Amino acid sequence: MQTVTQLFRLDGRTALVTGGSRGLGEEIAQGLAESGASVYIVARREKWLLPAIESLRAAGAKCAGSVCDVADPAQVKETVRLAAEAFGPVDILVNNAGATWGAPAEEMPLDKWESVIATNLTGTFLFSQECAKGMIARKHGRIINVASIAGMRGSLPRGIHCSGYVAAKAGIIGLTRELACKWAQYGIRVNAIAPGFFPTRMTEGVLPHLIEDLKQNVPMGRPGRDGEMKGVAVFLASDASNYVTGQTLAVDGGSTSVTV
Repeated sequence: MQTVTQLFRLDGRTALVTGGSRGLGEEIAQGLAESGASVYIVARREKWLLPAIESLRAAGAKCAGSVCDVADPAQVKETVRLAAEAFGPVDILVNNAGATWGAPAEEMPLDKWESVIATNLTGTFLFSQECAKGMIARKHGRIINVASIAGMRGSLPRGIHCSGYVAAKAGIIGLTRELACKWAQYGIRVNAIAPGFFPTRMTEGVLPHLIEDLKQNVPMGRPGRDGEMKGVAVFLASDASNYVTGQTLAVDGGSTSVTV
């Protein structure tokens, strides 16, 4: 039997993190690296990617990365190949890349809806599909999908209008369950993390206006903080969670436990 310390180690593993250049994705990549994994990060733009690689390397991580449109099958395939070329076959996939568009559902432009679904949901499927091919052959793999508490419940009309994002994140939760059930026979575990509000580029425009609401409706009375996501990702990526699959773990200060 492994010790607790051994259960959380990821030595010799290759982790691929989409949307890994900033915010929660970069934090998750850092956590996986701190546990011993080599990390390959993916971003939409080189101007975000290169500084993140340098920062992770400066912190001691074995890190490389490339630019990729996660909704483009050819680019996804090439990215998985490059990650394997850099560090070996992908053992851990974190589907974190995301985008949103704020508009009431009755006014949502179709092209914006399709773009949000493509980045969040289709991108998650494409990377899972491509990485799973090698995982199935090796009979081992860990897939972590970053969903959101927005995909677990609706919001009142006074809330943020982002129907495409909500639909995509709910889809990720359903996809997580389905892939977990289908791929468990191959030694692949698939789980999701559903963050509440954290300070990120995506939330920087709305979070300052939600502080009072968070104080009243989140049991812990605040948004998430730096460092409160990476441990959850390490747990789901490591042997510490070997009997956990198909689950969505809310990291939200208890907000989804509140009944109004």
